[in-house]
Amino acid sequence: MIPIRDNQPTSSFPVATYALMGTNLVVFLFQLQWGLDNEAVFYLYGLVPGKYTVWDLSRHFSLLNQIFSLFTYMFFHGGVWHFLGNMWFLYIFGDNIEAHFGSVRFIGFYILCGLISGGFHFLLNPVSLVPTIGASGAIAGVMGAYFLLYPGAKILTLIPIIIIPWLIEIPAFIFLGFWFLMQFLNATGSGSGSGIAWWAHIGGFVAGVVLVKLNNRLPETGVRERLNRLTQKKHTPRLQVIMTQSQDHGPDLYGQMEVSSLEALTGTKKLVSIPWGFYKPLYRVNVPPGVKKGTRLRLAGMGKTIPNHEKGDLFLTIQIKNAI
Repeated sequence: MIPIRDNQPTSSFPVATYALMGTNLVVFLFQLQWGLDNEAVFYLYGLVPGKYTVWDLSRHFSLLNQIFSLFTYMFFHGGVWHFLGNMWFLYIFGDNIEAHFGSVRFIGFYILCGLISGGFHFLLNPVSLVPTIGASGAIAGVMGAYFLLYPGAKILTLIPIIIIPWLIEIPAFIFLGFWFLMQFLNATGSGSGSGIAWWAHIGGFVAGVVLVKLNNRLPETGVRERLNRLTQKKHTPRLQVIMTQSQDHGPDLYGQMEVSSLEALTGTKKLVSIPWGFYKPLYRVNVPPGVKKGTRLRLAGMGKTIPNHEKGDLFLTIQIKNAI
C-alpha cells in the first residue's frame, strides 16, 4: 500500500518538515559522492551497538563520534528507494504533526523519536556489529503521533492490483495500525534476519504516541502562533478526493471542491478523484479566475452512465478556504 495523500487539512506551510527533508536530501547527495555502499561511512555515521559494547570495535571510535553518530544515523540511507520511501512518508504525515506541535517543537519531537528508536534497537541488539542507518525510526514516531491524533483521517492509498492501480481511502487508524502490525510480525518472525531494524520502527512509533501525551503537559510559549501567521498556506492540495452524490437517482453527480482565496482570485488547476463503486478516475479541473464561494463548475460527460440515458455531467460547487 502506497499512501498518496491524507485529507487532514493544515493551514500553515510545514517549514520544519521540509527543512528535515532538505537536510536528508543534502546528506544523501553527499552519499552519492562517497558511494551508497561505502561501509566506512556507515560505520562512521551509523548507529552500531558494538561501538559502545565491543572493545575491539569501540577503541577505534572517539567519544565524540560515539555521541554524534546517535544523531547522524537518522540522516543517512542505504539506497535510493530507502531514501525516497522515507521522505515520502515524512511528506504525507509530517505536516499535520508539525501543525500540532509547532515547527520548533516538531524538530525536537522528530529528533527524540529517532533517538528513542535507536535506543530500542540498541537494547535488543547490544553487541551487533552491523551499522543501522535511516530516518525510518524518527518517521515512525511521526506516524505514531498521527495514529493517536488523527485516527479518523482518510489516507488516499494506491493499491496495485496486478497492473491496475486502485485508489482507495483508508482510515488512518487502519492504515497505520496495519503498518505497525507488519513491523511487529517482521520483528518477531522471519523478517528478523533481513537486516532491517524492525524494532527501531516499533520503538519510534511507540515514542511518537508517548511524546504526544507528554507534550500536552508542556506550557505554550507563543512561538507556534507567531510562526503560523508567517507560514499560512496560500494553496489547497492539488489532488482532491471528491465525494459525489446524485439527485433523484439521475445521471448527474454533485460534489464540492476546495480552493484558497488566492486560487479563487487567480485561478488554478486541480486533479480530482471521483469515487464511484470500484472505479475512481482522475480528472483535471481548470478553475477560472474570479470564482466565488458557491460557484458551480460543470464537467460535461463526467457523471454516471444510466441505461437509456445520455452520460451525465459532474457539477462541482466551489468552497473557499482562508477567505480574505
